Amino acid sequence: MTSTLRVALAVDLPEDDCQLIERLEPRVELLRDHTLNRPARWDADWEGDPAFARTPAQEEAFTALLDGADALFGIPDVQPARLAATVRANPSLRWVHATAAGGGAQVRAAGLTPAELERVAFTTSAGVHGSTLAEFALFGILAGAKDLRRLEADQAARHWPAERWAMRHLDEMTVLIVGLGGIGAATAARFKACGSTVWGTSRSGRPVDGVDRVIPLDELAAAAAQADAIVVTLPGTAATEKLIGAELLAGVRPGTLLTNVGRGTVIDEDALLTALDDGRIAFAALDVFATEPLPQQSPLWGHPRVLASPHTAALSRQEGTRIARLFARNATALLDGAPMANVVDTVEFY
Repeated sequence: MTSTLRVALAVDLPEDDCQLIERLEPRVELLRDHTLNRPARWDADWEGDPAFARTPAQEEAFTALLDGADALFGIPDVQPARLAATVRANPSLRWVHATAAGGGAQVRAAGLTPAELERVAFTTSAGVHGSTLAEFALFGILAGAKDLRRLEADQAARHWPAERWAMRHLDEMTVLIVGLGGIGAATAARFKACGSTVWGTSRSGRPVDGVDRVIPLDELAAAAAQADAIVVTLPGTAATEKLIGAELLAGVRPGTLLTNVGRGTVIDEDALLTALDDGRIAFAALDVFATEPLPQQSPLWGHPRVLASPHTAALSRQEGTRIARLFARNATALLDGAPMANVVDTVEFY
């Protein structure tokens, strides 16, 4: 147990949320100078304004702040190289909290040694985006089920079809959620509330509220072949890269709907394009992509069956407050010698 925890603010966080952390865990001393952080351009803009440049004096002050702390709120400037420099310059550093749900990828990119990964605990903000991403997943499948593109085209052309056409309905669909973590569980609850039959993949096999069938990962392709819609919520790891690939997509039923609110690397985009062109995937709502920003030459931009969202579905005006609350809970756990939530697996980095 430790009596106090000196935490350096490594990214821009509104002062109200800083004070919230201190109220929730009075043993935290949150070291901050808001003039040293890259100013946010919008809510939860953790990277901050790239045009911001510290003066030499500000840079010296920011480095001193980081190097004198026991813990960091955020990866400094959300730059893995800066994280590595801070870990190596500050032997007292015990904990770094990444504001991203997928912060493990940033930790991996820092190239820390096994000893450094052992010395410093890393946690992420996984779970705080569950409700917002679940809403986008529901929206994405609904957009496909109701044929949003056809409605948009008819409206733009002021065209009233001669014959009415049937839409698809969630209470007649089996929805497969690939990954039943925090985002997946929140997604399952929403689809279940709409009357869907909900399946989900899980490595643990533990039951999840709202999930009618829990499927081992080695049965994913077989389950996908029976589903009406697939929702991807998985993090980007070596094990999940292109998990939704050519073989799986070749086996889905024509007209399957797809949305991805996990990481873009989980889907083989070339295989997805093939499945879109031949109609096996009738519609794909994508908030994430293998390369971001999505390259201008990507055919996903103009594909008539794709809805492209610029990795913005997770953002919320309440995100900073949600992360502040999570951080305070983890600070209490660390100070009391209890397990922290969302600790990064430093083998698979998720």
